[in-house]
Amino acid sequence: MEANEERATPAREARATVSRLLFGQLATYAVGAGVRLGVLDRIGDGTRTAADVAASCGTDPQATLRLLRALAALDLLTEHEAGVFGATAAGALLRRDTPDSMATLAGVFCEPFMTRARERVADSVRSGAPAFDAIFGTDFFSHLKDEPELSRAFNAAMGQRTHTAAQHVPPHYDFGRFTTVVDVGGGDGTLLAAILRAHPAPRGMIYDSPEGLAQAPAKLAAAGVADRVTLEPGDFFAAAPPGGDLYLLKSVLHDWNDEQCAGILGHIRQVLPPDGRLVIIEPVLGDTVRPGATALPYMSDLNMLVTVGGRERTRADFEDLCATAGFKITGLTPLPTADALFVIEAAAV
Repeated sequence: MEANEERATPAREARATVSRLLFGQLATYAVGAGVRLGVLDRIGDGTRTAADVAASCGTDPQATLRLLRALAALDLLTEHEAGVFGATAAGALLRRDTPDSMATLAGVFCEPFMTRARERVADSVRSGAPAFDAIFGTDFFSHLKDEPELSRAFNAAMGQRTHTAAQHVPPHYDFGRFTTVVDVGGGDGTLLAAILRAHPAPRGMIYDSPEGLAQAPAKLAAAGVADRVTLEPGDFFAAAPPGGDLYLLKSVLHDWNDEQCAGILGHIRQVLPPDGRLVIIEPVLGDTVRPGATALPYMSDLNMLVTVGGRERTRADFEDLCATAGFKITGLTPLPTADALFVIEAAAV
């Protein structure tokens, strides 16, 4: 008992916290390795020995056992007996054959175009500019545009990331009172499809770049809403498409600085009818970081800094941003998601 009490002293817990964080990058790459090698797919719903997994993956048996035990220590697997593993609920999300899979997202987050800028956080903190541009010689989205395979993988990963929001957004906002929902930067349509399935009255439009829209037809068809959606290619820095009475921005504004966001919102303000609404879905940071607060939105904030030069924002930040473009926030609804998403409603002033 005395030894356990000694292990639990504040000083030891503090050292353990720092040590765990220092190995955080390796934990990320262990998850990425598990996805790339397909170990969760091989384990499936049951249990398998490390030797079986290694044989089916074509990997070294001893090294495979070590990876599986690391994933078990990360709560992605359970080692039921020596060398026999089964997936936890979190581990099952890394299978490619499940509807709520996060496997593509996990793989993309381990790609060099996502990780190399994170290695240069200190540089971005010094300069206030994204490190990505200096590393790759161009900005993040231009790099994706020049790499079609990466672009497809990134868009698919963002669709997977939107899956949780798509489950929680439709019941937390009355989309049914609108005629046409325009999802600006809506990508493959994951969110809009969920909204239209839950609310049968409105029609929809997805406004995005041709690359962003590439996977939308298949997604919308699979959801059974393709006949209610128009796909409109375009550039939200240049204009917003007319015809909607609700304009939706999910995880768009955090990619850009305040001046760029004011431009996007200003274009929407120009085409929004008097009784229309703007809905922004993004994390809302607290004015202070309270003990026990989830770290995810703050890590996302640093990721935005180093990759694209964007940021996560507080309520006051969103109020100022909306006011600049002629909007006033009329509602703020938290969603039960791990990344602290909110539904922010705004009306034209």
